[in-house]
Amino acid sequence: MSVELNHTIVLSRDREKSAHFLSDILGLEVGAPAGVFLPVTTANGVTLDFATIDADIPVQHYAFLVSEDEFDEALDRLVKARVPIQADPHGTHPRRINRNDGGRGVYFLDPAGHGLEILTRPYGTDPDSELNGVTEDVPGAV
Repeated sequence: MSVELNHTIVLSRDREKSAHFLSDILGLEVGAPAGVFLPVTTANGVTLDFATIDADIPVQHYAFLVSEDEFDEALDRLVKARVPIQADPHGTHPRRINRNDGGRGVYFLDPAGHGLEILTRPYGTDPDSELNGVTEDVPGAV
């Protein structure tokens, strides 16, 4: 049997708000509650189980590989929802996307403060791309 990630728990202040935020941006469905968890399942079968807690939440990073069309749709949803975006995880390129590895990528925060990322090419797939380090403005982005 090969090893695959099956599910992970995403801590939040409000599981409904966080699960619906992610599903709305990525065009996914929120599943039926399973005990304290509210699941969102990705196309490759990995489930993110959102849980509400009343404690400090350590910031986590979740990156999602999407197609070019899905990227366009998600970016449009982020801009319309006025979610601040940036081309890098450090926030030095606000209102921009990156063109790393010949693809596109963008970072943003979820309601719990977790760092989310969508990208169209996995890191390292084209380390010699002339686009590495290039960023582009996103009209209407905040």
